[in-house]
This record gives sequence, structure tokens and C-alpha cells, in this order.
Amino acid sequence: MFRSALIAAALLISGPVLAESKPAGDRVEVNRMQMYYETSGEGDPLIVLHGAYMNIPSMGAIIPMLAKTHKVYALELQGHGRTTDIDRPITYPNLADDVAAFMDTVGLEKADVFGYSMGAAAGLQLAIRHPEKVNKLVAASVSYDASGWQPEFQAFIPQMTVEMFVNMPFAEDYRKLAADPDGFPALVEKLIALEHEPMAWEDDVKALKTPVLIITGDADVTTLEHSVAMFRLLGGGVMGDMGKPLPASRLAVMPATSHTAIIKQPDLLHAFIEPFLKGETPKGMFE
Repeated sequence: MFRSALIAAALLISGPVLAESKPAGDRVEVNRMQMYYETSGEGDPLIVLHGAYMNIPSMGAIIPMLAKTHKVYALELQGHGRTTDIDRPITYPNLADDVAAFMDTVGLEKADVFGYSMGAAAGLQLAIRHPEKVNKLVAASVSYDASGWQPEFQAFIPQMTVEMFVNMPFAEDYRKLAADPDGFPALVEKLIALEHEPMAWEDDVKALKTPVLIITGDADVTTLEHSVAMFRLLGGGVMGDMGKPLPASRLAVMPATSHTAIIKQPDLLHAFIEPFLKGETPKGMFE
């Protein structure tokens, strides 16, 4: 999911970002912060939400790929990238409300949403709290309950400290974009607190009418069993080829893929995301 320690490691090995044209960057006031975002491409609107400790550039090549067929709004969330921090905890409901307020500010009535890790959980909360604003949701590496995390990660959370992160090389990279170059320790403190935030969204997920594409790695921080359970909550897991249409939600498992390796495979991600957003379904023998 939004696993901060794992995302931190991924940032150390991030390669150059590919882009066909320079996106247009801007800032708008959202819930007392100055939120930075970039737009690129043309087509139906698609909001992209990054993971913890990340920013727009670290999302890599998937953004320009999606911009070939969509008007992409890539956001930098509270305290991340060029967006300012405010005196408020970082929580998934808060992040979701920020995205909803952003949409109101720029005049987006409804959009598709693609979120990775922390951004996926924020996107899930956006669909729960503001369902009228989300057409379809792509959630890459997401959990709806803390019990769905791998046991190793659950055991690691109590060991997290601010010092563990501020002494890592990527902490210096934060300064290159940050609105407050000295704000990294405060961001780390909030993101560690986020890992302790209770998550028990089963009833909310079961009530969702929004189609969701769940993308997970087969070695992700979320267990495969949890991803399958979420898929079933959304009506998935039924047998096809029986004359009934498939559920609107979908599940994709990326092979040989850890949490941080998900975003490093833009071609495979795009091959999952684009047909889902277009409503394309593979045809079976009896169709």
C-alpha cells in the first residue's frame, strides 16, 4: 500500500522520467494549503495521486503514458513535493477531502482516479466520501483494513522513527522541490502517524458503487488474500462464461512484483489501466 519505508527505498533507485511534452504546472489554494498540480494530455479527466514521500516526478513514466489518451491532473498531496504543509495530520479522509476540494476549485465535476500506495488509499476514501466525484478508481497497492498488511510490515511499524528517515539520502532530494526545505522531519512524523491510523473500511467498500480496479504485486505489502477479499467485497470473484455480465470491478496481480516495483513497470500498469477506464472486456469463447 502507501508503505512509507518501502516507498523511501524505491526513491533511491528511481530512474529518469520520460515525457513527450512538458506538463503545465500551477498552484491553487486548497484547505489552507497551496496545492501544486500539473496537467498534461487531452481527453477525459484522470486524477493521479502519488504515494508517501513521493511527488509527481517520482511517479515516473506512467503519467505521460496516460496523458496520451486522457487529460491528466497529477497532484502533489499535503506536504509533498511543491505543495505546502499545514498544521493538520495527514490522514486518508483529509487527503480525500483535499482532492475533492481541488476538483471544486478547478471546476472538475467528476473524474477517473489513479492512486498508488498512499494515493490509492486516498482515492479509495475519495470514492467512499465523495462518490459523486469519482467515475472509476484504479487503486494500486491498497488496503481497506490494517489487518491486510503483511505480518512483517505490521511488526515494522512500531520501530519507525523520524531519525530513520531523515538520515537517508532521499531526504536531501526532498529539499529540491519542497515549499519548505526544512520541513522534512515534520512530514516524516506525520507519515509515521499515518501508519498507525486505524483502518476498518470493509462496510464502506462493500457499499461502493464506483467500479474499482485493484492492482497488487504478488509480493506486495498487502497480502494477496486481502486483495482478493476486497475484490469480493466489490462483487468480483464470480464465474464468467455463464451468460451474465462480469462485475464492473477488476483485480490485476503483477508477477514477481514487490510494493516498490509496481510503479517501476509503467507498460504493464498501462496495459491494466487503459482497458479498465475504457470499459473494454476480453471476449471469451462463447461471445
